[in-house]
Amino acid sequence: MITKELIARINELSRKKRSSGLSEDERIEHQNLREQYLAGIREQVRNMLDQVEIIDTPLGEQHVTHVKEVAFSLRPSHKLH
Repeated sequence: MITKELIARINELSRKKRSSGLSEDERIEHQNLREQYLAGIREQVRNMLDQVEIIDTPLGEQHVTHVKEVAFSLRPSHKLH
């Protein structure tokens, strides 16, 4: 899950990486936190795609595909603590 604390720590380590560099432990922590963040994004995308509904409507010889509703945001969800 993506939390404010997770993002804050990733950003803190990113700033330090640019300014003075990271120790090996910090580099590993940064990499692990980024993987957690990406896993959270993937989960959000999967949840969004689970809500998509495709409807095929015959129109003579044609078929029209409608997407009922799609909403997508990379911003943290309201579920953050």
